[in-house]
Amino acid sequence: MAFHDIRFPANLSFGAAGGPERRTEIVTLANGFEERNTPWEHSLRRYDAGMGLRSPDDLERLLAFFEARRGQLHGFRWKDWADHRSALPSERLTHFDQRLGMGDGIRTEFALVKVYRSGEAEYLRPIVKPVAGTVIVAVGGDPKVEGQEFTVDPATGLVRFALPPDIGAEVTAGFEFDVPVRFDTDSIQISMASFRAGEVPAVPVVEVRL
Repeated sequence: MAFHDIRFPANLSFGAAGGPERRTEIVTLANGFEERNTPWEHSLRRYDAGMGLRSPDDLERLLAFFEARRGQLHGFRWKDWADHRSALPSERLTHFDQRLGMGDGIRTEFALVKVYRSGEAEYLRPIVKPVAGTVIVAVGGDPKVEGQEFTVDPATGLVRFALPPDIGAEVTAGFEFDVPVRFDTDSIQISMASFRAGEVPAVPVVEVRL
């Protein structure tokens, strides 16, 4: 699948409905107890881009973006306004928001991740589409300089160090990120009369695995 490294207009995704989806297989046993399992390691996010449309100009921008992506054919970036940062919405990004791993004196590549924690349980989400220019990194509590001491691949979320972090040095990072998605339809049905009456077209968008 081809992926266009372009973001869906952020002002149109603001107000869109959507979020993470899990798949759980549940079997009820003869004694009434349940066995639960999931074939998915990671959640899959779905959105409705139509919810963010507010004017005929927005419709025109949506159509242009849809046609340029050839419908479902090409993926693109999506800003999830409810979850697009390594820190809480009320807090600024810091070099210490997320733990990427520990140095061993050899390894030079670390993948960006975001940890979702509740109680003793946690989920590590791979971040594969960081926003260029927003990634800040520290090793052992010491902030590093992008372009000199490390680089970030915005297409994969890999942080590469010029020199491997020392043994036992904690690698941390702060960042903003997008979700890789595609349109989940090859057609958009629009009625201007309905739109002016407050009814917006359904434009489903679904996360893609990369």
